[in-house]
Amino acid sequence: MSAQETMWLVFALVIGVMFLADLWLFSRNSHEIRFREALLWTLVWVGLALAFNGGIWYVLGHDKALEFLAGYLIEESLSVDNLFVFIMIFAFFKVSRTQQPKILKWGIIGALVLRGIFIVVGIGLMERFHWMIYLFGVVLLYTGVKMAVKPDEQVEPEHSLPVRLLRRVMPITRRQHGDRFFVKRRGVWAATPLLLTLVVVETSDLIFAIDSIPAVLAVTRDPFIVYSSNVFAIMGLRSLYYLLAHVMEMFRYLKFGVSLILAFVGAKMLLTDLVEIPLAASLGVIVGTLALTIAVSVWKGRE
Repeated sequence: MSAQETMWLVFALVIGVMFLADLWLFSRNSHEIRFREALLWTLVWVGLALAFNGGIWYVLGHDKALEFLAGYLIEESLSVDNLFVFIMIFAFFKVSRTQQPKILKWGIIGALVLRGIFIVVGIGLMERFHWMIYLFGVVLLYTGVKMAVKPDEQVEPEHSLPVRLLRRVMPITRRQHGDRFFVKRRGVWAATPLLLTLVVVETSDLIFAIDSIPAVLAVTRDPFIVYSSNVFAIMGLRSLYYLLAHVMEMFRYLKFGVSLILAFVGAKMLLTDLVEIPLAASLGVIVGTLALTIAVSVWKGRE
């Protein structure tokens, strides 16, 4: 068994055990996740990611460890910004705090599958068509600039294509039915607003992946590093969401920092054949940008 095959096995075991513990054992019954529980699980997932990164350093070497850390930080920072969209979606559909964990649980499961498909397709395209790296670079640069200069857009889930399609294929109840996705009315199965919420969350994550996957591919094209860094970031989203709900002011300027990171990795991809930016320098830019924007957010929050 090669070194990378060993790490694939370790990764599968760690994620498999934690998946069952976090998503099934501890969230089996719908309940409101409090700040202390969210903080604990956030620390657990960050600690596991850093420990796994240490294992990559030991088994695969310094360069692979830096690639994983850079990919993890990019995905985590983009995820934090995306979670604010989830907050607006839950508010729009009036999803209670006790129902939100179930939505996030199934949203994470869907994200794990979709990200895997995106990664395989993205790496395949870049290896077969070199010009795709320029296309991804333009997309990231445009998204970064747009995010920095354009105010937050209002979320209008009712107008999204998946919601309109779902309304055409089956009836939708007007009110929630606990944490159920489907109910039977007069012998006919109908979807609940909770299913609509899940559809919108999954669609939003699909859109987010268009930015996040190319951004990680800017630092590495190793499928193992790209997928494992994505999964560790995604698996911590549920607890991170509830943690952010209590400390949103700490991240009021994070959106600007994320826009700078996207613009930077986009520019890096466009300049790939002209200038080689060392991975350590890229990691420094990512860490420095995140640290600066969080520090400014905390400082401004005290005024």
